[in-house]
Amino acid sequence: MTLKAFSYRFYPTPEQESLLRRTLGCTRLVYNRALVARTEAWYKDQKRVGYAETSSMLTEWKKTEELNFLSEVSCVPLQQCLRHLQTAYTNFFDGRAQYPNFKKKRNGGSAEFTKSAFKFRDGQVYLAKCTQALPIRWSRMLPVGATPSTITVKLAPSGRWSVSLLVDVEIETLPKSGSQVGIDLGITSLLTLSTGAHIANPKGFKAKYRKLRRAQKALSRKQKGSNNRHKARLKVARVYQEITDARKDNLHKLTTQLVRENQTMAIEDLAVKNMVKNRKLALAISDASWGELVRQLEYKCDWYGRTFIKIDRWFPSSKRCGNCGHIVEKMPLNVREWDCPNCGARHDRDINAAKNILAAGLAVSVCGATVRPEQSKSVKAGAKTRKGRKQKPKS
Repeated sequence: MTLKAFSYRFYPTPEQESLLRRTLGCTRLVYNRALVARTEAWYKDQKRVGYAETSSMLTEWKKTEELNFLSEVSCVPLQQCLRHLQTAYTNFFDGRAQYPNFKKKRNGGSAEFTKSAFKFRDGQVYLAKCTQALPIRWSRMLPVGATPSTITVKLAPSGRWSVSLLVDVEIETLPKSGSQVGIDLGITSLLTLSTGAHIANPKGFKAKYRKLRRAQKALSRKQKGSNNRHKARLKVARVYQEITDARKDNLHKLTTQLVRENQTMAIEDLAVKNMVKNRKLALAISDASWGELVRQLEYKCDWYGRTFIKIDRWFPSSKRCGNCGHIVEKMPLNVREWDCPNCGARHDRDINAAKNILAAGLAVSVCGATVRPEQSKSVKAGAKTRKGRKQKPKS
């Protein structure tokens, strides 16, 4: 059994929207107050405050005249936001994330409801303190017999309401395929496969750039605090929503096709967060969304019984000759084709890199060895492995 989320749009009635907006506002308020309390406790008294302490604080806040309105909404989303704050701190102390930030109203928000705060009856969702079912547009039905364990209501900055239902389902694995592919990520071509295929980069941000520019210029002319500025801000958010939707749609279709057609996929483990520090390529890298593409490939391979291999980011896939194994010293980004000085073979930079990635991935999967021969001796001798970032992003 696998946990899988099904997301749908819904169009709340005025009464439902009022209740949900109040719920999101209370959730945001509790999260921010708890974050302030935990931060001040550490800097003033060097004291760590956990989830149990913030939960007790929430109880006391509800008793005050200033914050008694917190009792008007369901208590479950308020408790869940404290759990999310605890998770954010855990990720921070483990080095997986930065220090938690305050939640802002303009970013929309979300509220999570567990089983005690909703009812799923006759294919309809009833939230706590809401008498009517959510008017969900069921674009696809839930699996037969599946019951949601958690429901998350989200409000996007563009004003779009969506609901995500987390269910436990059994996913059938795909029939085995004899195809294997190495994948090289890029900007001009989003993907280059070891088969020689180039998959174009749709560049969704560039396609909407002029529309976004007009909307942002109109927003800059509006007076702060005015209703017209609020309307203009929504227009900007809707353009960003269009860019996001197009990007997600393309990535889901692409990754699903790759998983269906190939049994084994090998890809480089790139440090995208460090690559976007290059100001000249940051926009193009972010628009390509390599991190999301790799994430989707990874979990879909896990779902459908495929083999997904990440190779070391320091593996010289572009500089290694796929014919004889010779490694050239330098390979600038403007060099798209090159001749091997050792064997004379001519290579397309990206196709050669994809073939090398596939070969390295198969070597790792078969014997579990490092793909860098120069590292093997030092690792066996007990030396620490090299930690760092890939020198330059690929175009």
